[in-house]
Amino acid sequence: MKRFRRHGHDSQRDKLKQELYQFNKTVEHGFPHQPSALGYSPDLDLLAIGTRSGAIKLYGAPGVEFMGLHDENATVTQVHFLPHQLELVTLLDDNSLHMWTLRAHQGVSELLEVGRFTLTGPPGAPPSVTRVTTVLAHSSGELLLLGTEGGHVFVVEVPGFRELEERNISVEDVQARIPEEYAPRRNLECVEALQEKPLNPRQVLIGYGRGLMVLWDLDRQCAIQYFLGTQQLESVWWMEDGEHILSSHSDGSYCSWSTTDGDVQSQPEKQDTPYGSFPCKAISKVLQFPTKQGPPFLILSGGMPRASYGDRHCISVIHSKTHIALDFTSRIIDFFVIREGEQHTGDPSALVVLVEEELVVVDLQTEGWPVIQMPYLVPLHCSAITCSHHVSSIPLKLWERILAAGDLQNTHYSNKPWPINGGQNLAPEPPQRDLLLTGHEDGTVRFWDASGVCLYPMYKLSTAGVFHTDADPNDNLNQGAEGEWPPFRKVGCFDPYSDDPRLGIQKIHLCKYSGYLTVAGTAGQILVLELNDEMAEQVVSATVVDLLQGQDGFRWKGHARLDVQEEPVSFPPGFQPFALVQCQPPAVVTAIALHSEWKLVAFGTSHGFGIYDYQQKNVALARCTLNPSDQLAMEGPLSRVKSIKKSLRQSFRRIRRSRVSMRKHQTTNAAKLQEINARLEAEALQEMELAPVQRRIEARSSDDSFTGLVRTLYFADSFITDSAHNTPSLWAGTNGGAVFAYMLRLPPVERRMDDPVTAHQAKEIQLMHRAPVVGLVVLDGRGVPLPEPLEVAHDLARSPDMLASHHLLVISEEQFKLFTLPKVSTKTKLKLTAIDGSRVRRVGVALFGSSRVEDYGENSLVVLTNQGELHVISLPAIKMQVHHPCIRREDVSGIASCVFTKHGQGFYLISPSEFERFSLSARWLVEPRSLVELPDKSTLDPSKARLRDDGRGYDGRGVRGVSDNDNSARHVMEHALLNDEKVLQEIQKSLEGDGGQMGHGDNNIKIPQANILSNGDHCFYTAHQ
Repeated sequence: MKRFRRHGHDSQRDKLKQELYQFNKTVEHGFPHQPSALGYSPDLDLLAIGTRSGAIKLYGAPGVEFMGLHDENATVTQVHFLPHQLELVTLLDDNSLHMWTLRAHQGVSELLEVGRFTLTGPPGAPPSVTRVTTVLAHSSGELLLLGTEGGHVFVVEVPGFRELEERNISVEDVQARIPEEYAPRRNLECVEALQEKPLNPRQVLIGYGRGLMVLWDLDRQCAIQYFLGTQQLESVWWMEDGEHILSSHSDGSYCSWSTTDGDVQSQPEKQDTPYGSFPCKAISKVLQFPTKQGPPFLILSGGMPRASYGDRHCISVIHSKTHIALDFTSRIIDFFVIREGEQHTGDPSALVVLVEEELVVVDLQTEGWPVIQMPYLVPLHCSAITCSHHVSSIPLKLWERILAAGDLQNTHYSNKPWPINGGQNLAPEPPQRDLLLTGHEDGTVRFWDASGVCLYPMYKLSTAGVFHTDADPNDNLNQGAEGEWPPFRKVGCFDPYSDDPRLGIQKIHLCKYSGYLTVAGTAGQILVLELNDEMAEQVVSATVVDLLQGQDGFRWKGHARLDVQEEPVSFPPGFQPFALVQCQPPAVVTAIALHSEWKLVAFGTSHGFGIYDYQQKNVALARCTLNPSDQLAMEGPLSRVKSIKKSLRQSFRRIRRSRVSMRKHQTTNAAKLQEINARLEAEALQEMELAPVQRRIEARSSDDSFTGLVRTLYFADSFITDSAHNTPSLWAGTNGGAVFAYMLRLPPVERRMDDPVTAHQAKEIQLMHRAPVVGLVVLDGRGVPLPEPLEVAHDLARSPDMLASHHLLVISEEQFKLFTLPKVSTKTKLKLTAIDGSRVRRVGVALFGSSRVEDYGENSLVVLTNQGELHVISLPAIKMQVHHPCIRREDVSGIASCVFTKHGQGFYLISPSEFERFSLSARWLVEPRSLVELPDKSTLDPSKARLRDDGRGYDGRGVRGVSDNDNSARHVMEHALLNDEKVLQEIQKSLEGDGGQMGHGDNNIKIPQANILSNGDHCFYTAHQ
């Protein structure tokens, strides 16, 4: 039977699809996973973070964000901005240097990689000769000084990466004038530090690992002064006057040296060990800043007494009589200080510290040195994320009340504004207010403003106070004991340890119209909360629900339930619990649904489901869904003992059954076998002809474990018993492919508090393939999903069509099936079968608006499979519209964490601390659009002299001889190549300059084919060799 395609209709539909659907990964929210390097540009007021995976991320004012990715899967070890320019240089642990630039294109800046370079030594030289250990970006903006493991310093011209051999500083040149009596002279070790002298950029201080420091004149090519340190050197720091140097050492001391006391100094002016005479850890970095009034700020990392506090991650801040050791919960990567004034030469205003799990900014101008709240880079994983829930279009009143409750929690933060404000945020204002709620392992729920590019923390709810836990209420982590030495102060919010894993939040549901919130946890607890603007003290009593319903033969082997506080608990303003449901057995809650108009909460576990009336505070329904084979459901997620015997027994049973069936087939006569095979082949051929894109579904055994686990719950006002009367109902889908429908009888409003809510089973559907049911949706007479509770009452949705027949859409892991109501007969289905492993993991309903016609939109299903692919399926036709690969199939946690929005966007975890945001909508898109420009040249420091002596022009952006008008369009999709020869010639020209004589180091320049990471036009850049 041939199919005839209506070409005109198809082309019109394809055009409409382009107006509705467009896939983009737009922005990464949260804190970069495994950071490894930190950089800061005072001129551009931009922060840069490099990671172990080779990513480089730039941040300025809130909303100003850029991301680039090195081709090499190598760790970024250092990031350096070129002074007074839009360029930065990264050093990777494979010893390669990479040049990046922020180039404006169509009014938006893009982060582009424009060159790479690797040092090469003389033939036969060991790798240590050219292994780069430290980089100095010279204030002229035209030179890089590269210190190496072998003790040499190479001078490289940028942006062309041309090695200036005649300016290189060899270790032999340095050793020539060292006094003979200086013991480490024969082995200086690696170059640990390179620092330019203030007020005289032609002189550079070189610090060697064994303790020697040398002041080198770049013009005269000779050493001016020697500082003969004998302790292992960690870092150096110039004082502002250019007459004193600080050096920090591996024994926990720091020294002060004078540059006015002669050519060779064997002893420092001053030596101090801040934390006593006992053996101390190394001071890895030391800084000192003068103040207009009073003593200087001394800031150093490390130096703790080795035996007592060797495991602490500390930065000490000393100013006048104030001495505080800032104690972080993860390893310190690097830190810098932001100073006041246009030239950034005023008093220190903020200390910015990058640690392994968060970024912390300390206000140095407010008494007590409080922390400044972050507008971005907030560690989402302060406690591990266990679930998430997105709510679109929050009403303004609810939004303001949540913000007000959050403000009361932030009184310990500084009132100072965020100090990093580089670039201009050109992204349009978000059209609506969106909330992302994340549940955490420690029993907290965090509310995030997810409306725009920055994921901003609004409010934190803690549920632990309702229960007895092992936490000590008098334990104050923020303040050390009076008179304690060292004077520790805990800073940062990263705390990966949970008092009790049973507190973990597993499901969240917020009604944005009523302000009711339901959260469910790991130990079968369901809390119902309401928003209160005042503090309240109340007892939260638990209503216990027995989901086993007296079934014999089951014994719970998992964790015990949480003990509830019996005395009144004080709750701060915000969401306050007023009802608690405790499931027995206390298994993980796997599904919840909230209907705030009916004042009902439905909940499900691996044992069954129930309905709780939170107005009357009693249970309206408890239904056990356990199958006799569901013994594994009795062990719980925290049980360490798995039923190995049962697994083996099931395996042997399957083998035995297969052998029996084989014997039966052998005894069957050949003619009957041929007849059956022919019939099966004909049916399979017919199925292929009718649906060539669909694949066969594999049936599942009813013996599979966890068949009774409840996967989804859904309240609907629809036709259950007959087509004339619509009634409230609850639908429940299980892991075994069963769907239960219960008709609910709600008392009239005037008797709502007196008469009970009753539930009666009306329908039961068993899918033949027994695949888990992951979603349920009822469509009204127009084929539109039923509105949310109270949505129609607030005039935010049309009333559902109750005249035409309704339909039930059952989404299992393997297919989509549409049933008519109330008869429950199959109308249509779409198969996604398990032959190639493709199964539905996440599903949501979204409205896709047209990018061309303002008032046109379509409701569709958004589906994520276990292959990491996104599918959009039309409603009510149940036809595939578009599909896109989104997540790697190996990223199981990323797929499991995905959450969809009501407008075709979504979030998933790309690491424990980062959400990737994506959009399938052509109309609604949230992405960074930023512009970074150089500050007015009149504000630049005129003392920064140029060291170039060849007279060639330089345009200030790091590209010689290339004007803005010469830049052609470069927009490509993620990791794609741009093969435009003109663009490649421009890049080559910018790297080679005007074709002058090049040193031998230029053979290592690799000109990338241009791939672009656009900040405004959703393109990414990587350089391909």
